[in-house]
Amino acid sequence: MSSAPDLTFVFPCLNEEKTLGICIERVKASLDPAGIAYEIVVADNGSTDRSREIAAAAGCRVVPVAARGYGAALKGGIEAALGKYAMFADSDSTYMYEHAAPLHEAAVKNDAGMAIASRMIGEIEPGAMPPLHRHLGTPVLTWLINTLFHGRLTDCNSGFRCVKKEEYLKWGIRSDGMEFASELLIKALKAGTKTVEIPSGLRCGPPDRVAHLRTWRDGMRHLLFILSERPALFEWLGLLLLVPATLLQILSAITGPVALGPFNVFDIHSQALLLMAGILGTQLYIFGCSLHLRGGDKPLRFTEKFIHLDEGTLFFMLLGVFTAFLATVGGLLIIWAGRGFAGLHQANSLLVAVHILGLMAMGGIGLLSIHTLKKARTGA
Repeated sequence: MSSAPDLTFVFPCLNEEKTLGICIERVKASLDPAGIAYEIVVADNGSTDRSREIAAAAGCRVVPVAARGYGAALKGGIEAALGKYAMFADSDSTYMYEHAAPLHEAAVKNDAGMAIASRMIGEIEPGAMPPLHRHLGTPVLTWLINTLFHGRLTDCNSGFRCVKKEEYLKWGIRSDGMEFASELLIKALKAGTKTVEIPSGLRCGPPDRVAHLRTWRDGMRHLLFILSERPALFEWLGLLLLVPATLLQILSAITGPVALGPFNVFDIHSQALLLMAGILGTQLYIFGCSLHLRGGDKPLRFTEKFIHLDEGTLFFMLLGVFTAFLATVGGLLIIWAGRGFAGLHQANSLLVAVHILGLMAMGGIGLLSIHTLKKARTGA
């Protein structure tokens, strides 16, 4: 290994004494014949077994990482890397480590900011990847990333990658958990970084090894992160539900029930469904507004004004909603009393009022949460 390496291979490690040595030797067997100047860094995440001793005996540099998590370990290892390129793979002996040299070559040859060893276009040993991951989890998440961020990837969950360190540092990666893998791809795609893939594969791990991955929890973390990077998706979906539902609800108040051939629309059942659509649309829109506080997509001009609404305006808006609510309740009581507190038949009118006032109240309360988050972040 050279004192000025071109490549740093990073192994995230937490109690991997059974497989770490094998992984290191396979990486060396790939990189040594290729004549690549490299170093191997073991980013230790608090191992209590012999992992550190094994790494040191194999000539690796051990970098202790106090913050727990897969992403935290990799961030610590990549930040400590001396090479122009940083490559990483899990230290559980499941990846095709013999592809380390071809992966580095692909990154250099294509001047790519990231090169990925794709398992999905390579050879996956029987039993190496659970069917749920192979046929549902990874394909769906990969499709989402490609669709939302204009990628052309085949394996968003591959943990065997090579990044140009200079570009990696510009992406501002924050995730400490398994969602690090998704964030790395999304930030690279949003930055317009050139990304390439090579065919690789996956091996079966030791039968007695306890995997760090927790399928449903970590899958949900990936999904949440992917969606959080596209607030405009929720902004537009919310408006596409909220606006037509509200306009149709107002129209139902004007026309009353209408017969369209064999169908009877704008009666109580139609109004109830419109109310549900309005509630869902408002929730999605407010969620999109909250995500815009993280940055990223530029909000619509209307949304930007909504997010930065003056607190005085917000106060009077909430006061107006509360006053209208009291007036609606008072009006119903007066009508009820005028009928001797007998049965009321105001369901159609009430649904329209509940729709409009309810969505305004939800919007106001959503704005309260947005302003509270803004204060907590900026202190202003």
